Amino acid sequence: MTRYSPLASSMLVFLFWLISTNTSATERPPGKASIRADVLYHNYCSVCHGDRGDGNSRAKNSLVPPPKDFTRAPELTRETMITIITHGKPGTAMTGWKTQLNDKEMAALADYIRATFMQVSLDPKLQRGRVVYAQNCMVCHGERGQGAPSASGLIPPRDFTTPRARAELTRERMLAAVNNGRPNTAMAAFAKRLPASDINNVVDYIRAGLMLPASGGISGTNAHSGRQDQQAAEGMALPFANGLTGNMARGEKMYMANCATCHGTKGDGKGPRAYFINPKPRNFIDPNFRLAFNRPAIYTAVHDGRLGAEMPAWSKVLSEQEMTDVSEFVFRRFVQQGRGKQGK
Repeated sequence: MTRYSPLASSMLVFLFWLISTNTSATERPPGKASIRADVLYHNYCSVCHGDRGDGNSRAKNSLVPPPKDFTRAPELTRETMITIITHGKPGTAMTGWKTQLNDKEMAALADYIRATFMQVSLDPKLQRGRVVYAQNCMVCHGERGQGAPSASGLIPPRDFTTPRARAELTRERMLAAVNNGRPNTAMAAFAKRLPASDINNVVDYIRAGLMLPASGGISGTNAHSGRQDQQAAEGMALPFANGLTGNMARGEKMYMANCATCHGTKGDGKGPRAYFINPKPRNFIDPNFRLAFNRPAIYTAVHDGRLGAEMPAWSKVLSEQEMTDVSEFVFRRFVQQGRGKQGK
């Protein structure tokens, strides 16, 4: 296996990040041509429309008019969306993608946005849940479900946007908490304050509108959340796709030669180049990472890279086996061992 010096690695990271920004999500090695609509959104849309589809992005304040908030856009039909994705929208920063995406990719992208971000705007019950949330829940849990520090010294309100919340909170558990409250927290019981329909609606709104993918992140009543719930249930035991098996020893050599310069030898995101990078490299020992990333998720991150960061798409230079090896090392060294320590 080829070894790279830290300087060469830095140059490769920058070069391949530039390449990855113009890469279609369907570019895969032979036999892997399935469309990844979540990757398409991440690569082409999130920089303006935000990771949560609500238009809250770094580019928001620089664009006039601002990017569309898909969570409040019931007027957008599927056909309209495909037309705009294809040809752009005059008078806005929305450009057409027909030169970079094919018809199937653009249709898949529209369907992904509708299924992941537009449920609330298209469903009257979820719209009612949004009203109930604003009137009863937002003061503690925040406008976007991000929670807030407790002023009473009790356990702080739940942050619904974290991978841990998506993994732990089933619909039944949330209904029980809203109906009965939670001891030793500021969470009051609402069974006598709200009708059962409003309690159901507000829980469904939180799951569909606030517990969204991180990325690329994604919980609740949509198809994407179904995959998350399945992943949470199966935990960290999911194997790599296509029968691949990683070699940890080879993966460690690859990691130390090419990844540690940014992510650090301890996986804490504090490599020698981290000081100069923004956003900062991924911290593999962060508890939220350990809860959300199993073998397939790590492999996908290595394969696809991260748009807007210096994490390149390593599929451009590494074989499937090499990416599997380094993913195996990251999983076993930083995720699996760390979870073991947390459980002690």
